[in-house]
Amino acid sequence: ESKNLAFYSTNVVEGKGRGVVVKTGDDTVMGTIAGLVATLESGQTPINKEIQSFVHLISAIAVFIGVVFFIIAMAMGYDWIEAVIFFIGIIVANVPEGLLVTVTVTLTLTAKRMAAKNCLVKNLEGVETLGSTSVICSDKTGTLTQNKMTVAHMWLNMELVTLETGKMKYAENFDPKSAGWKELGRVACLCSNSVFVDKEENWAKGVNDRDVDGDATEAGILKCYECIMGDTNKRRGASPKLIGIPFNSRNKYQASVHVDEEKHVLVMKGAPEIVFDRCETILIDGNDVKIDETIKLQFKQACEKLAGMGERVLAFVDLPLDPKKFPPSFVFSSDEEEPNFPLDHLRFVGLMSMIDPPKATVPEAVAQCKSAGIKVIMVTGDHPITAQAIAKEVGIISPDTDLIIFDTITPIPSSHQTGVSACVPGYVMVDWEEEDLDKVIMGYSEIAFARTSPKQKLFIVEGYQRAGNVVAVTGDGVNDSPALKKGDIGVAMGISGSEVSKEAADMILLDDDFATIVNGVEEGRLIFDNLKKSIVYTLTSNIPEIFPFLTWVVLGIPLPLSTVAILLIDLGTDMVPAISLAYEKAELDIMKRPPRSQQDRLVNHRLIFLAYAIVGITQAAAGFFVYAVIMASYGWMPLRLVGIKNQWEDEDNNALEDSWGQQWSYGQRMMIQQTCNGAYFLAIVQVQWADVIISKTRVLSIFQQGMNNMVLNFAMVFETALAALVLYLPYVPQFVGLYPIAPEWWIPALPFTLLIWVIDETRRFFIRRADTSAIGKFLVEETYY
Repeated sequence: ESKNLAFYSTNVVEGKGRGVVVKTGDDTVMGTIAGLVATLESGQTPINKEIQSFVHLISAIAVFIGVVFFIIAMAMGYDWIEAVIFFIGIIVANVPEGLLVTVTVTLTLTAKRMAAKNCLVKNLEGVETLGSTSVICSDKTGTLTQNKMTVAHMWLNMELVTLETGKMKYAENFDPKSAGWKELGRVACLCSNSVFVDKEENWAKGVNDRDVDGDATEAGILKCYECIMGDTNKRRGASPKLIGIPFNSRNKYQASVHVDEEKHVLVMKGAPEIVFDRCETILIDGNDVKIDETIKLQFKQACEKLAGMGERVLAFVDLPLDPKKFPPSFVFSSDEEEPNFPLDHLRFVGLMSMIDPPKATVPEAVAQCKSAGIKVIMVTGDHPITAQAIAKEVGIISPDTDLIIFDTITPIPSSHQTGVSACVPGYVMVDWEEEDLDKVIMGYSEIAFARTSPKQKLFIVEGYQRAGNVVAVTGDGVNDSPALKKGDIGVAMGISGSEVSKEAADMILLDDDFATIVNGVEEGRLIFDNLKKSIVYTLTSNIPEIFPFLTWVVLGIPLPLSTVAILLIDLGTDMVPAISLAYEKAELDIMKRPPRSQQDRLVNHRLIFLAYAIVGITQAAAGFFVYAVIMASYGWMPLRLVGIKNQWEDEDNNALEDSWGQQWSYGQRMMIQQTCNGAYFLAIVQVQWADVIISKTRVLSIFQQGMNNMVLNFAMVFETALAALVLYLPYVPQFVGLYPIAPEWWIPALPFTLLIWVIDETRRFFIRRADTSAIGKFLVEETYY
C-alpha cells in the first residue's frame, strides 16, 4: 500500500522526481522471495511414503522368513551353503522384483494421459499427490480469474446493466441501441489514451486477446467499446483530440476536448464522487435531467453496490461547448493554473465498473472439488472486498453463508463456526502465532485470505499441512514461488506463469485453466486405486513362489520351482499384466468420494490377507497339484517324494527307485524335475489369468466392469505366449532350467483358475451387500483393500 516506493524496472509514465535506492540484493522484495524459496525443502510425496512403507514391510517379511528358515535348515543338518541358497531363494520369492518398473511405468502412463489434458507433470510422484489432495490453496489473479480488467457492469439511465464477461461471449447480451449508450460510448472511446498494438498479427486476434498500449483499466474500457461497436479507430478519427488533461492522484479525473460534428465537446472520466460533484444534469433516456437529492441518493447506492462487488468504478461525463464562446478557431490551453475551458456544470452520462472476471470454467471446477471433498482456499494479494467478491462468484465462499471480514479487533474463534465464512486480510495476520492460524483454519470451512505477502502465503500453506491436509498450491507469479515449493504439490500456470513459479512447481497447467486441476485429481485418485490393483496382483504369486522352497527344505521333496523360474514370472510374465492395470477405468465415481485418508495405506493388512491367504494359497495349490500329477504319472507318488531330497540330488546315485520299483538315473531325475518346474511355472501363469481379471475391480462384478481394457486383454495373451516361448522355443528351456511339457499338462491347473475367479466374484458379491449382510461386513473389514 506504500505510495512512495517502486520496484527496480518500474516504468514512470508521467511526472518527475528523484529516486533513492533503499534496498539491494537479498534485502529487496525479490531477494527476500528468493531467500524463502532457497531455504525450503520439499518433503516426501504421499506415494513416496507409501512405497517406502511397502518396501520396508516386504523386506522385513522376506528377511524374517528367510532367517527363520535358514535357522531351521541349519537345525535340520543342512550344509550352510545349502541354507544360504535357501535363504536367498526365500528373499527372491518374497520380493516383487518387477514392482519398481510397474510403479514407474504406471506413473509415466498417467503423466502422459495428463499431458494430453494440458497438465504437464514435472515430478512423476506428483501424479498421485494431486489425487490425495484435500486442500487447494489457490492464487486469484491469473489462476481463478482472467488477469484482464473487464467491464462487468454499467449504470445507464439510472439502471444497472450486467454484461456477459465470458471471454468468447463478451458483451454479447448488450444492445448497442440502448438509450444513453451513444453518449456513454463516445466518452469511453474518446477519453482514453490506450490503443491496440498496431501489428498485423495483433489485429488477427480476437478483441479480448489483443495487446494494448495503455494501463489495464483503459485497456478494459477500450476492449468493451470495440466488442460492442467495433469502430474505435473510425470514431476517434472522426473526433480528433484538441487538448487533454491526464489523470493524476490529485484531481482523480482525466479530461479532453474533441471536435465532434464540427462542434467542440468536453469528455471526462474519473472517480465517481469527484466527477459527479462537477455535474449539474444527468442523461436519462435521452433527456438532460437536473440532479436532485433523489438522484444523488440513487447514484450513491449504485456506487456502493458496485464497489461491494469488488469492482473498480469509473464515472463518465460530457459537456457540449457553446460554439459562440468556443468557435472552431478557439485555441484551448491547460498551461495556466486553470484551463481556459469549463470543468464544471457538466452532464453525467453513466458509470462503468470493471473487475478481473473469473474464468468461465472455474465455478464448475470449484463445485467438483467440493463434491470430491476438497476445500478450495483463496490466497491472494488483492483487496479483501475484491477477494470475497470473486470467492463468492466462483463458489469458494457460499453466497448463503454469513461472511466475516476480519480486522484487528475480530476475535479468533475457539470452535468451528457453522454457516459462517471468513475473509482474512494479511495485515490482520502480521502478529499471529501458529496457534492463531490453526484456530482460524479449524473455525471456518470457507476462507479467502487477502492482501497476503509471500511469507504469509507460506505461513498459510504450512498451517493447512499442520492440520493433516495434503495441500496443493496454485499460482503464477514470483511471489507465489515459496508457497508452490512448500506445498505437497505446486501447480503453476503455463501461459501466464513466471519462469520462477514454473521452476518451483511440480506440475504446470498448459492452458492456465483451473478446471484442469480437476482432471488431475481424478487421474491421481485413479492411479492410487490402480496401483493397489497392480500390487495385489503382483503379490499373489509370492506364495506359490515361496512354498516350493519351504517344502524343499522342510519336507525334503525335489524342488518344484527354480529360482530362475521365479525371476521369469516376476520380471517376465507378470510385468505386462501388472502394468496393464494402469489402463483400468474407475469402478465408481471417484470424484464423489472424500480425499484419501492418511490411514488408507497403499498396502494394508487386508490386501496382504487377500493376496497371500486366499488367492496365493489357491495358486500354490494349483502348482503343487500339477507337480504331484506329473510326478505320479512317472511313478513318483507324493509320499515317496517326502524326505528324498538328498538322494534325489546325489549325482552319484543312478539307481534311485520310484514308487513302483523303477530305477532312475541322476540325469533322468533332473529331466522330470525340470519338467515339473516348467509345469509349475505354467500353472502360475494360468492362475494369474484369473488373478489379473479379479484385480480389475475391488467392488464391482467383472460383468459390471467389463473386459474393455484392451491393454489388459493383450497382456493375458502376451504372458501366455511368453510362457509358451520359454517352454518350447529351441535351446531356451535348457538355458533357463526348464523342460518342455506335454500338451495335457496344460489342463490340471485350469480348474484352480476358475476356482479363484468364482471365489472372488462371490467375495465381491457379499461386499456390495455389506450394509445388509454380516458376511459382507466381515469381508469388507478383512479383505476390502
